[in-house]
Amino acid sequence: MPLTVLTDSDVRALLLSLKKKDIEELQENLAEALHEYSTGDTNSSCCSSYQPQRTVIKRKGVTTLFMPASTGESLGMKIVALEAAEASEPKDDSTTSLNSAMSGVTISRSTSTTKSSASSISGASFQPPPSVASTSSTTPRGTLTMLDRSGLPTGVVNAEELTAFRTALAATIIFRKRHNVHTITVFGSGKQAYWHIRLALLLRGSDIKHINLINRSFERAIKLMKQFHVDEDHQGEEWYSRVKFSALSPDFQEYGRLLKEEVRKADVLFCCTPSLDPLFPAEFLTSNEGRKKGRFVSAIGSYAPHMTEVHPDIFRQAVEPDHHNHHHKHAAKSGVVIVDSLESSLREAGEIIQAKLKPEQLVEIGELMMIKKAAMKEIELGGQGEKGLRDWLTKGNVLYKSVGLGLMDLRVGWDLVIMARERGIGTTIQDF
Repeated sequence: MPLTVLTDSDVRALLLSLKKKDIEELQENLAEALHEYSTGDTNSSCCSSYQPQRTVIKRKGVTTLFMPASTGESLGMKIVALEAAEASEPKDDSTTSLNSAMSGVTISRSTSTTKSSASSISGASFQPPPSVASTSSTTPRGTLTMLDRSGLPTGVVNAEELTAFRTALAATIIFRKRHNVHTITVFGSGKQAYWHIRLALLLRGSDIKHINLINRSFERAIKLMKQFHVDEDHQGEEWYSRVKFSALSPDFQEYGRLLKEEVRKADVLFCCTPSLDPLFPAEFLTSNEGRKKGRFVSAIGSYAPHMTEVHPDIFRQAVEPDHHNHHHKHAAKSGVVIVDSLESSLREAGEIIQAKLKPEQLVEIGELMMIKKAAMKEIELGGQGEKGLRDWLTKGNVLYKSVGLGLMDLRVGWDLVIMARERGIGTTIQDF
């Protein structure tokens, strides 16, 4: 049995070579694995019964995660270490103006005069949460080791780029079906933000008009933006000359007001930061004005009970009885929040824990796939299907919260190893 080793640069080179059809294939395989995870049927190879619990070790500012998983054809373990995210006081930057020749990019900045008052519905006095200290990285670093079903080693993959990619791949399962994705607002400027944007452009580039980046560091937001508007690899893609990019940071004058505008006009919000506190006031989305349009909100950056990117009040409102989302057997009189794993989210997702949501107010994305399959079959037989489910997923207010599963790494990692061998990427040892 050959063993394939993929370094971080190998993984990135492979991922950047993927076309839309490759992404769709990977996403369909991941969706099927998540569907099997949620069935509860032990005849399904990815059933949750075959997915051991992750183990966490905390030591001297570093958290190490051991994430075992299995599918019908493979076994694996991802081991990653995360340095503790520490808050640092915001600093005042002198007034700066940056000009750029990049087409479709808005770049300007001036010193902010905002003061704190997160409860203000106008947003005029909102001050963002403290930034994560730049001296420590919050990017997971480690490896994914894979074996075939008989225990023979088949792959060792650097997990840094893989983790960000598989998270974005799962988050865009729902995004891909949304009717309106014209305007996307992204919080963060790291690998997670990059892959959410990259996959969004690959999957729905013809429909996207504007992507706004919001980050504590203006320079990092511009650096991320340049990866799309300067990189020659993207210049031949259909979205390149049409999609407008802009950046916003707390250094902007009237930051709170501008923040509210960007959140309100967004059709999609990708929250990709390890923030300890909400990135914007709950009232931006919970007020009558904020609820006038349907949005897809993906919150994947916070991964511990004390972390909250999205205000818990937004999660509470999503499950209120007056939403009339009748597409989940446990929530006939209320809405639901979509999660990757019910058990893990109740234990680790800060927004869900602080909002005090109950198991019946959550639905796994894999379970939604089950309901969707049943509805499609009904339509094929001449019925109406589940119109309420379809309308909510494509046009309604949808919250998705992910804390990650080892199964996601294993399913995607296995496919990437096969692709790498076919494309001659990485190092393959024929007889290990």
